[in-house]
Order: sequence, then structure tokens, then C-alpha cells
Amino acid sequence: MIGAAGYTATLWAGSYASRGGCGLYPLLRAGSGLWQVGAPFEGAQNASFGVRSSRHGHQYLVDEQGGAIGVYRHDRGWKQIARFATGGTEPCYVALDPGETRLAVANYGSGTAALFALDPATGLPIGAPDLRINIGSGPNADRQEGPHAHCVVFGPARDWLHHVDLGTDQITATSLAAGGGEARCAFAAPPGSGPRHLVFHPSGAFAFLVSELASTLTLFDVDGPLLRPRQCLSTLPGSYAGESLGGHIGLNAAGDRVYVTNRGHDSVASFAFDGAQLSLRQHLPSGGRSPRFFLLCEAERWMFVAHEESGTVTGFRLRSDGTLEPTDLALAVPGAVTLFTA
Repeated sequence: MIGAAGYTATLWAGSYASRGGCGLYPLLRAGSGLWQVGAPFEGAQNASFGVRSSRHGHQYLVDEQGGAIGVYRHDRGWKQIARFATGGTEPCYVALDPGETRLAVANYGSGTAALFALDPATGLPIGAPDLRINIGSGPNADRQEGPHAHCVVFGPARDWLHHVDLGTDQITATSLAAGGGEARCAFAAPPGSGPRHLVFHPSGAFAFLVSELASTLTLFDVDGPLLRPRQCLSTLPGSYAGESLGGHIGLNAAGDRVYVTNRGHDSVASFAFDGAQLSLRQHLPSGGRSPRFFLLCEAERWMFVAHEESGTVTGFRLRSDGTLEPTDLALAVPGAVTLFTA
């Protein structure tokens, strides 16, 4: 085991090489509750997002700078078992369908969404991906000069893939039905808002979107492939007038709490969801600069936050009401951009 005697690898942090990261860092915890950062696994560079296959035991990690997906297994250490090109540049998001027969990738740089068929025996791609790209741009000339796919999500009905495009201010739904391929505009976002990440409620009846450029949280009613906006709230305090970008979004298992990070304001915003409306519960400093990602560990009552610019991972206690309580946990992880369990 990596680390000092008595420490166990509890979490793994992916990192950006451009910010000093050297691969996957193990975050080690001792029985006493003390934490430390172990030596990195250097075989997974620029792993800014990933997804785990419960069927095959694989971890699919994007190599954002290499334009590839690395497929890894962890058994007394990491081992890469495959690597394949994503059909585009700067892959930043990856998703598995519920049956783990398809894998989708958002290629931010080229603006393409790639859909791979997976071999049911190995979990590895079969053939070339089906590539989709939106047409258009947005009013923010620096960030929206063309398409920038930032997220891909399989819808609750399993027969639609939602493609979130920051550059063109839209969410597109593509049919996955046999002989399908039909693409529809699921949501035309306000111009310049820059939609970033989409998540569906466990019930399948609702969805939530964080928009990066507008720093907003939008609640939708799900109508087949369409997303019908019900409510839109700022993720920032009303008194804040500085620059900030929306970051990561996630729900608790019950679906009654929604969390969003703010990069610039450097906070985590917590919202309650009662099945009809969202209400703000808390803004809490994230403990570092540019909180790009967080991981909820509800069984242990923790939230961990990865900060890209300060190169730190901070920890918060999760209270029974879903709000967060600061702790003194702050670990140095250069270029930390994502977190996961193995």
C-alpha cells in the first residue's frame, strides 16, 4: 500500500500537469483520522474526469491534453489495460449508460460529443465512435467562438443522450433507439449563460443544470428528451459583485439536496429541493481557490472539494440537514481537478 504504515488509500485525486500535477494521488487516512497524500501514480496524466464501471471494474479516465480515454483497474496498484482516442480534442467528461453498453465523451476543444459502443465481455470500445457536433456560437467572444461540449449525460428513459454545449448555449438530445440518431434541441439556454454540467434527479422527473458563465442553477421538468425550465437561481450571494464561474454540480442520494461550486467566489452553495422548488440553504467558503469538483461520501458524512488553482483538497462534514460544516482538513495536491473512490 502506498503511504506510511497504518494508512489506507481512501480517495484518489486526478490532476493537471500544467499546474504541477504528476498523475493520480492517493489520499490516505489512518484509523486515528489523520490524513496524508501518497506518491502519485504517473500513468494517468491530466485525468480531469472519470467514471467507474461496476460491471467490469474499470475506471475510465479522460486524458484531457492527450485527447484519449485511459481504462484502468486497481488491484494493489493501478494498471492501464487500454487507451483509445476520443475522436476530438480536450475530452473533459465521460459517462456510461445504465447497462454499461455505451460510453459517451464530451470533447471540449473540438466541440464534439462521441458515443462508443462497448464490448459486453471486455467493456472496451468496438469500432469508431459516432460523433455529433452543434453548429453556432455565443455572445461571449472569448469562450463561445464555437461549440464546446462540456457534458454528456444519458437520460432517465435510457433512450436519449443529452449533450451540454457551453459554446452554443444549448442542450441537445440525441435518440439512442435502434435506427435512431434523431437530434433535438432539449433546451435553448439564455445567450451567454454557458451551460456546463447537467444531472438528473433519481426520480427521472427533474433535472438540474449549472451554467458556468452565468453562475446559475436551473431546475427542469423532464418531458421525454425535452427539458422544460421551472426555476432559475443564482449560485452566488446577492451581495457579490466579483467575477466567478459555475463549477461542479451534484445531488445527494435522496435527491433533496443540490450542491454547486463557485470558482472565483470560491464557495459551495447548498440548495434544498422539495420536489417542486429549490431554496438556498447555505454559501460556505470552499477553503481553496477555484473549487472545480467535489465528491459526496454520504455514508461517512463527508464532502471533499478539489481546488485546481490552489492545489488543495479540503474536507467538510455533512450535517443531518444536508448543510456543510468546515473542518481543518486541507491536503496539498498539485493541480487537483477530480476525486473518486477506487
